[in-house]
Amino acid sequence: MHSEIDAATIARELAPTGRLRLGIVTAPAASAFFAVLKDGAYHGVTVDIGRALASEFGLDVEIVSFPNSGACTEALEAGVIDVSFMPVDDERRRRVAFGPAYYLIESTYLVTGASGIGHLSEVDRAGIRVVGIANTTTIRSAGRSLTAIRPEPVETVVEAVERLRNGQADALALSRDAFRSLLPQLPGSRVLDGGFQQTGIAIATGKNKPAVLAVLTDFMERAKASGLVRKALDAAGFADEPVAPPQG
Repeated sequence: MHSEIDAATIARELAPTGRLRLGIVTAPAASAFFAVLKDGAYHGVTVDIGRALASEFGLDVEIVSFPNSGACTEALEAGVIDVSFMPVDDERRRRVAFGPAYYLIESTYLVTGASGIGHLSEVDRAGIRVVGIANTTTIRSAGRSLTAIRPEPVETVVEAVERLRNGQADALALSRDAFRSLLPQLPGSRVLDGGFQQTGIAIATGKNKPAVLAVLTDFMERAKASGLVRKALDAAGFADEPVAPPQG
């Protein structure tokens, strides 16, 4: 908890426009990271946590939606938004400041039935067409792990799904939790066992804001301990997915 004076000071640093500009990434189906737009409103884990953060400091929320986490990173780095949540990797650490993770992800591949792929090792073959979301930790990691082919970037999950559906791609690199709601859209597809990346989805803000980062770190750890994150995951349909452990 913060005193009224401290809270007011922190709120000004956290949200200099007077509203918390919350960056989220949307997709056609929810995941532990992706939010969805339904009936004119955004719903998802990041939305629920972001709203709770704003409420703690008496701030209104301005939700800013992005088609992928790369675009969201650029906006946070430029100061267009104040806070976001995104998968962590070394490239992003150079551009934005991360607090604790609320969820741990494993990235793997969803493959079409027509591809005939049954195992992770079978993806890395000449002629296999892999797509991933541009400028994300997952496509960067896929690119490092693949030797015979290169993943092709697309801007949105919607475009990636269309390529799989239309026979223009054989595999999609994405986090495992996201595939749960995408599988019904791609009859005959399957999610491969194993993965090529493990990382956390963490709260993030701009660089060189130590006071704001300290506040976000404290908030996020309390949100995990209090059950707030658990409730957000449950509401999004991920009751069987664990909350990330405490930082450190």
